[in-house]
Amino acid sequence: MINRRHIRVKVLQSLYAFHQSHNQDVNSGINELMKSIEKTYELYLYQLTLLVELKWQEERILEEGQMKQMPTREDLQPNKRFVNNTLLVMLSEDKTVLKKSKERGIQWQEDRDLVRKLLREIKKSGYYTSYMQSEDNDMDSDLRFIFKMLEKDVIRFEPLHDFYEEKSIYWIDDWELIYKMLIKTLKIAVENNGRLQLMDLFKDPSDRDFAEDLFVKAVLNHETFNEIISEKTRNWDVERIAQMDMIIMEMALTEILKFPEIPVKVSLNEYIELSKMYSTPKSKVFVNGVLDKLVEDFVKEKKITPYKPGDHNDASG
Repeated sequence: MINRRHIRVKVLQSLYAFHQSHNQDVNSGINELMKSIEKTYELYLYQLTLLVELKWQEERILEEGQMKQMPTREDLQPNKRFVNNTLLVMLSEDKTVLKKSKERGIQWQEDRDLVRKLLREIKKSGYYTSYMQSEDNDMDSDLRFIFKMLEKDVIRFEPLHDFYEEKSIYWIDDWELIYKMLIKTLKIAVENNGRLQLMDLFKDPSDRDFAEDLFVKAVLNHETFNEIISEKTRNWDVERIAQMDMIIMEMALTEILKFPEIPVKVSLNEYIELSKMYSTPKSKVFVNGVLDKLVEDFVKEKKITPYKPGDHNDASG
């Protein structure tokens, strides 16, 4: 589920927090890193169970309509297409989803007002009206509706963002990843004729070791790599270089020098991308320039083998 790029993001965030707190306990830093990664899976379960809760809330609304003192014809004979959506029914009946959610304390009982507000937004949309009136009644049409609901309302619903940010500081950067994982999970379920298969936290078991090793080696080589970078930035006041840039470059050197199985080009591309995402607007050019010079030196010193234009991202994940 979590890929190498997202692991690098998590390690970057953990290293930044580690250095900001002047922490000297590497083990506690590792624990925080793994906690942030584990939290990603909780958000995945939260989003899956949110779909279930939307279904349940609509069922309650339909029941409330039938219990009115003067119910309308629509109240007595409601359109149940939404609550009968095959994917929503599948999720609501899946024992694994319910079990794993319960184990992690994931529930919506205290936040049903939030779910109802989201449901009201969904029901205002044109795609909802079209779906409820459509004569297409198969799993593919149900899936297309869920995709539109996720894309147009769920991932854009600001109160939901606020809710998640209050739950965990780790989820700010997980939103896009989890959206992709939801889409993939539901697509696979349709391909398997409605059999749900939850994704594992790591795409490959070795990725857990990669996360821990990258963090530990970056911490242990912090001073050494800081000096190497300082040598290449003599015209710069090192104290004025953004700390995020320094950590990104130190991580890049860690990967280039300590993970020979990963192509150098892959590492360079990944950390230049991180500089675009998490540092200043000029960081991409600066980080790229410094790392290119360092890689040239490492090749001359035979610390690494030269990378070829054909090197690709297979090792990146």
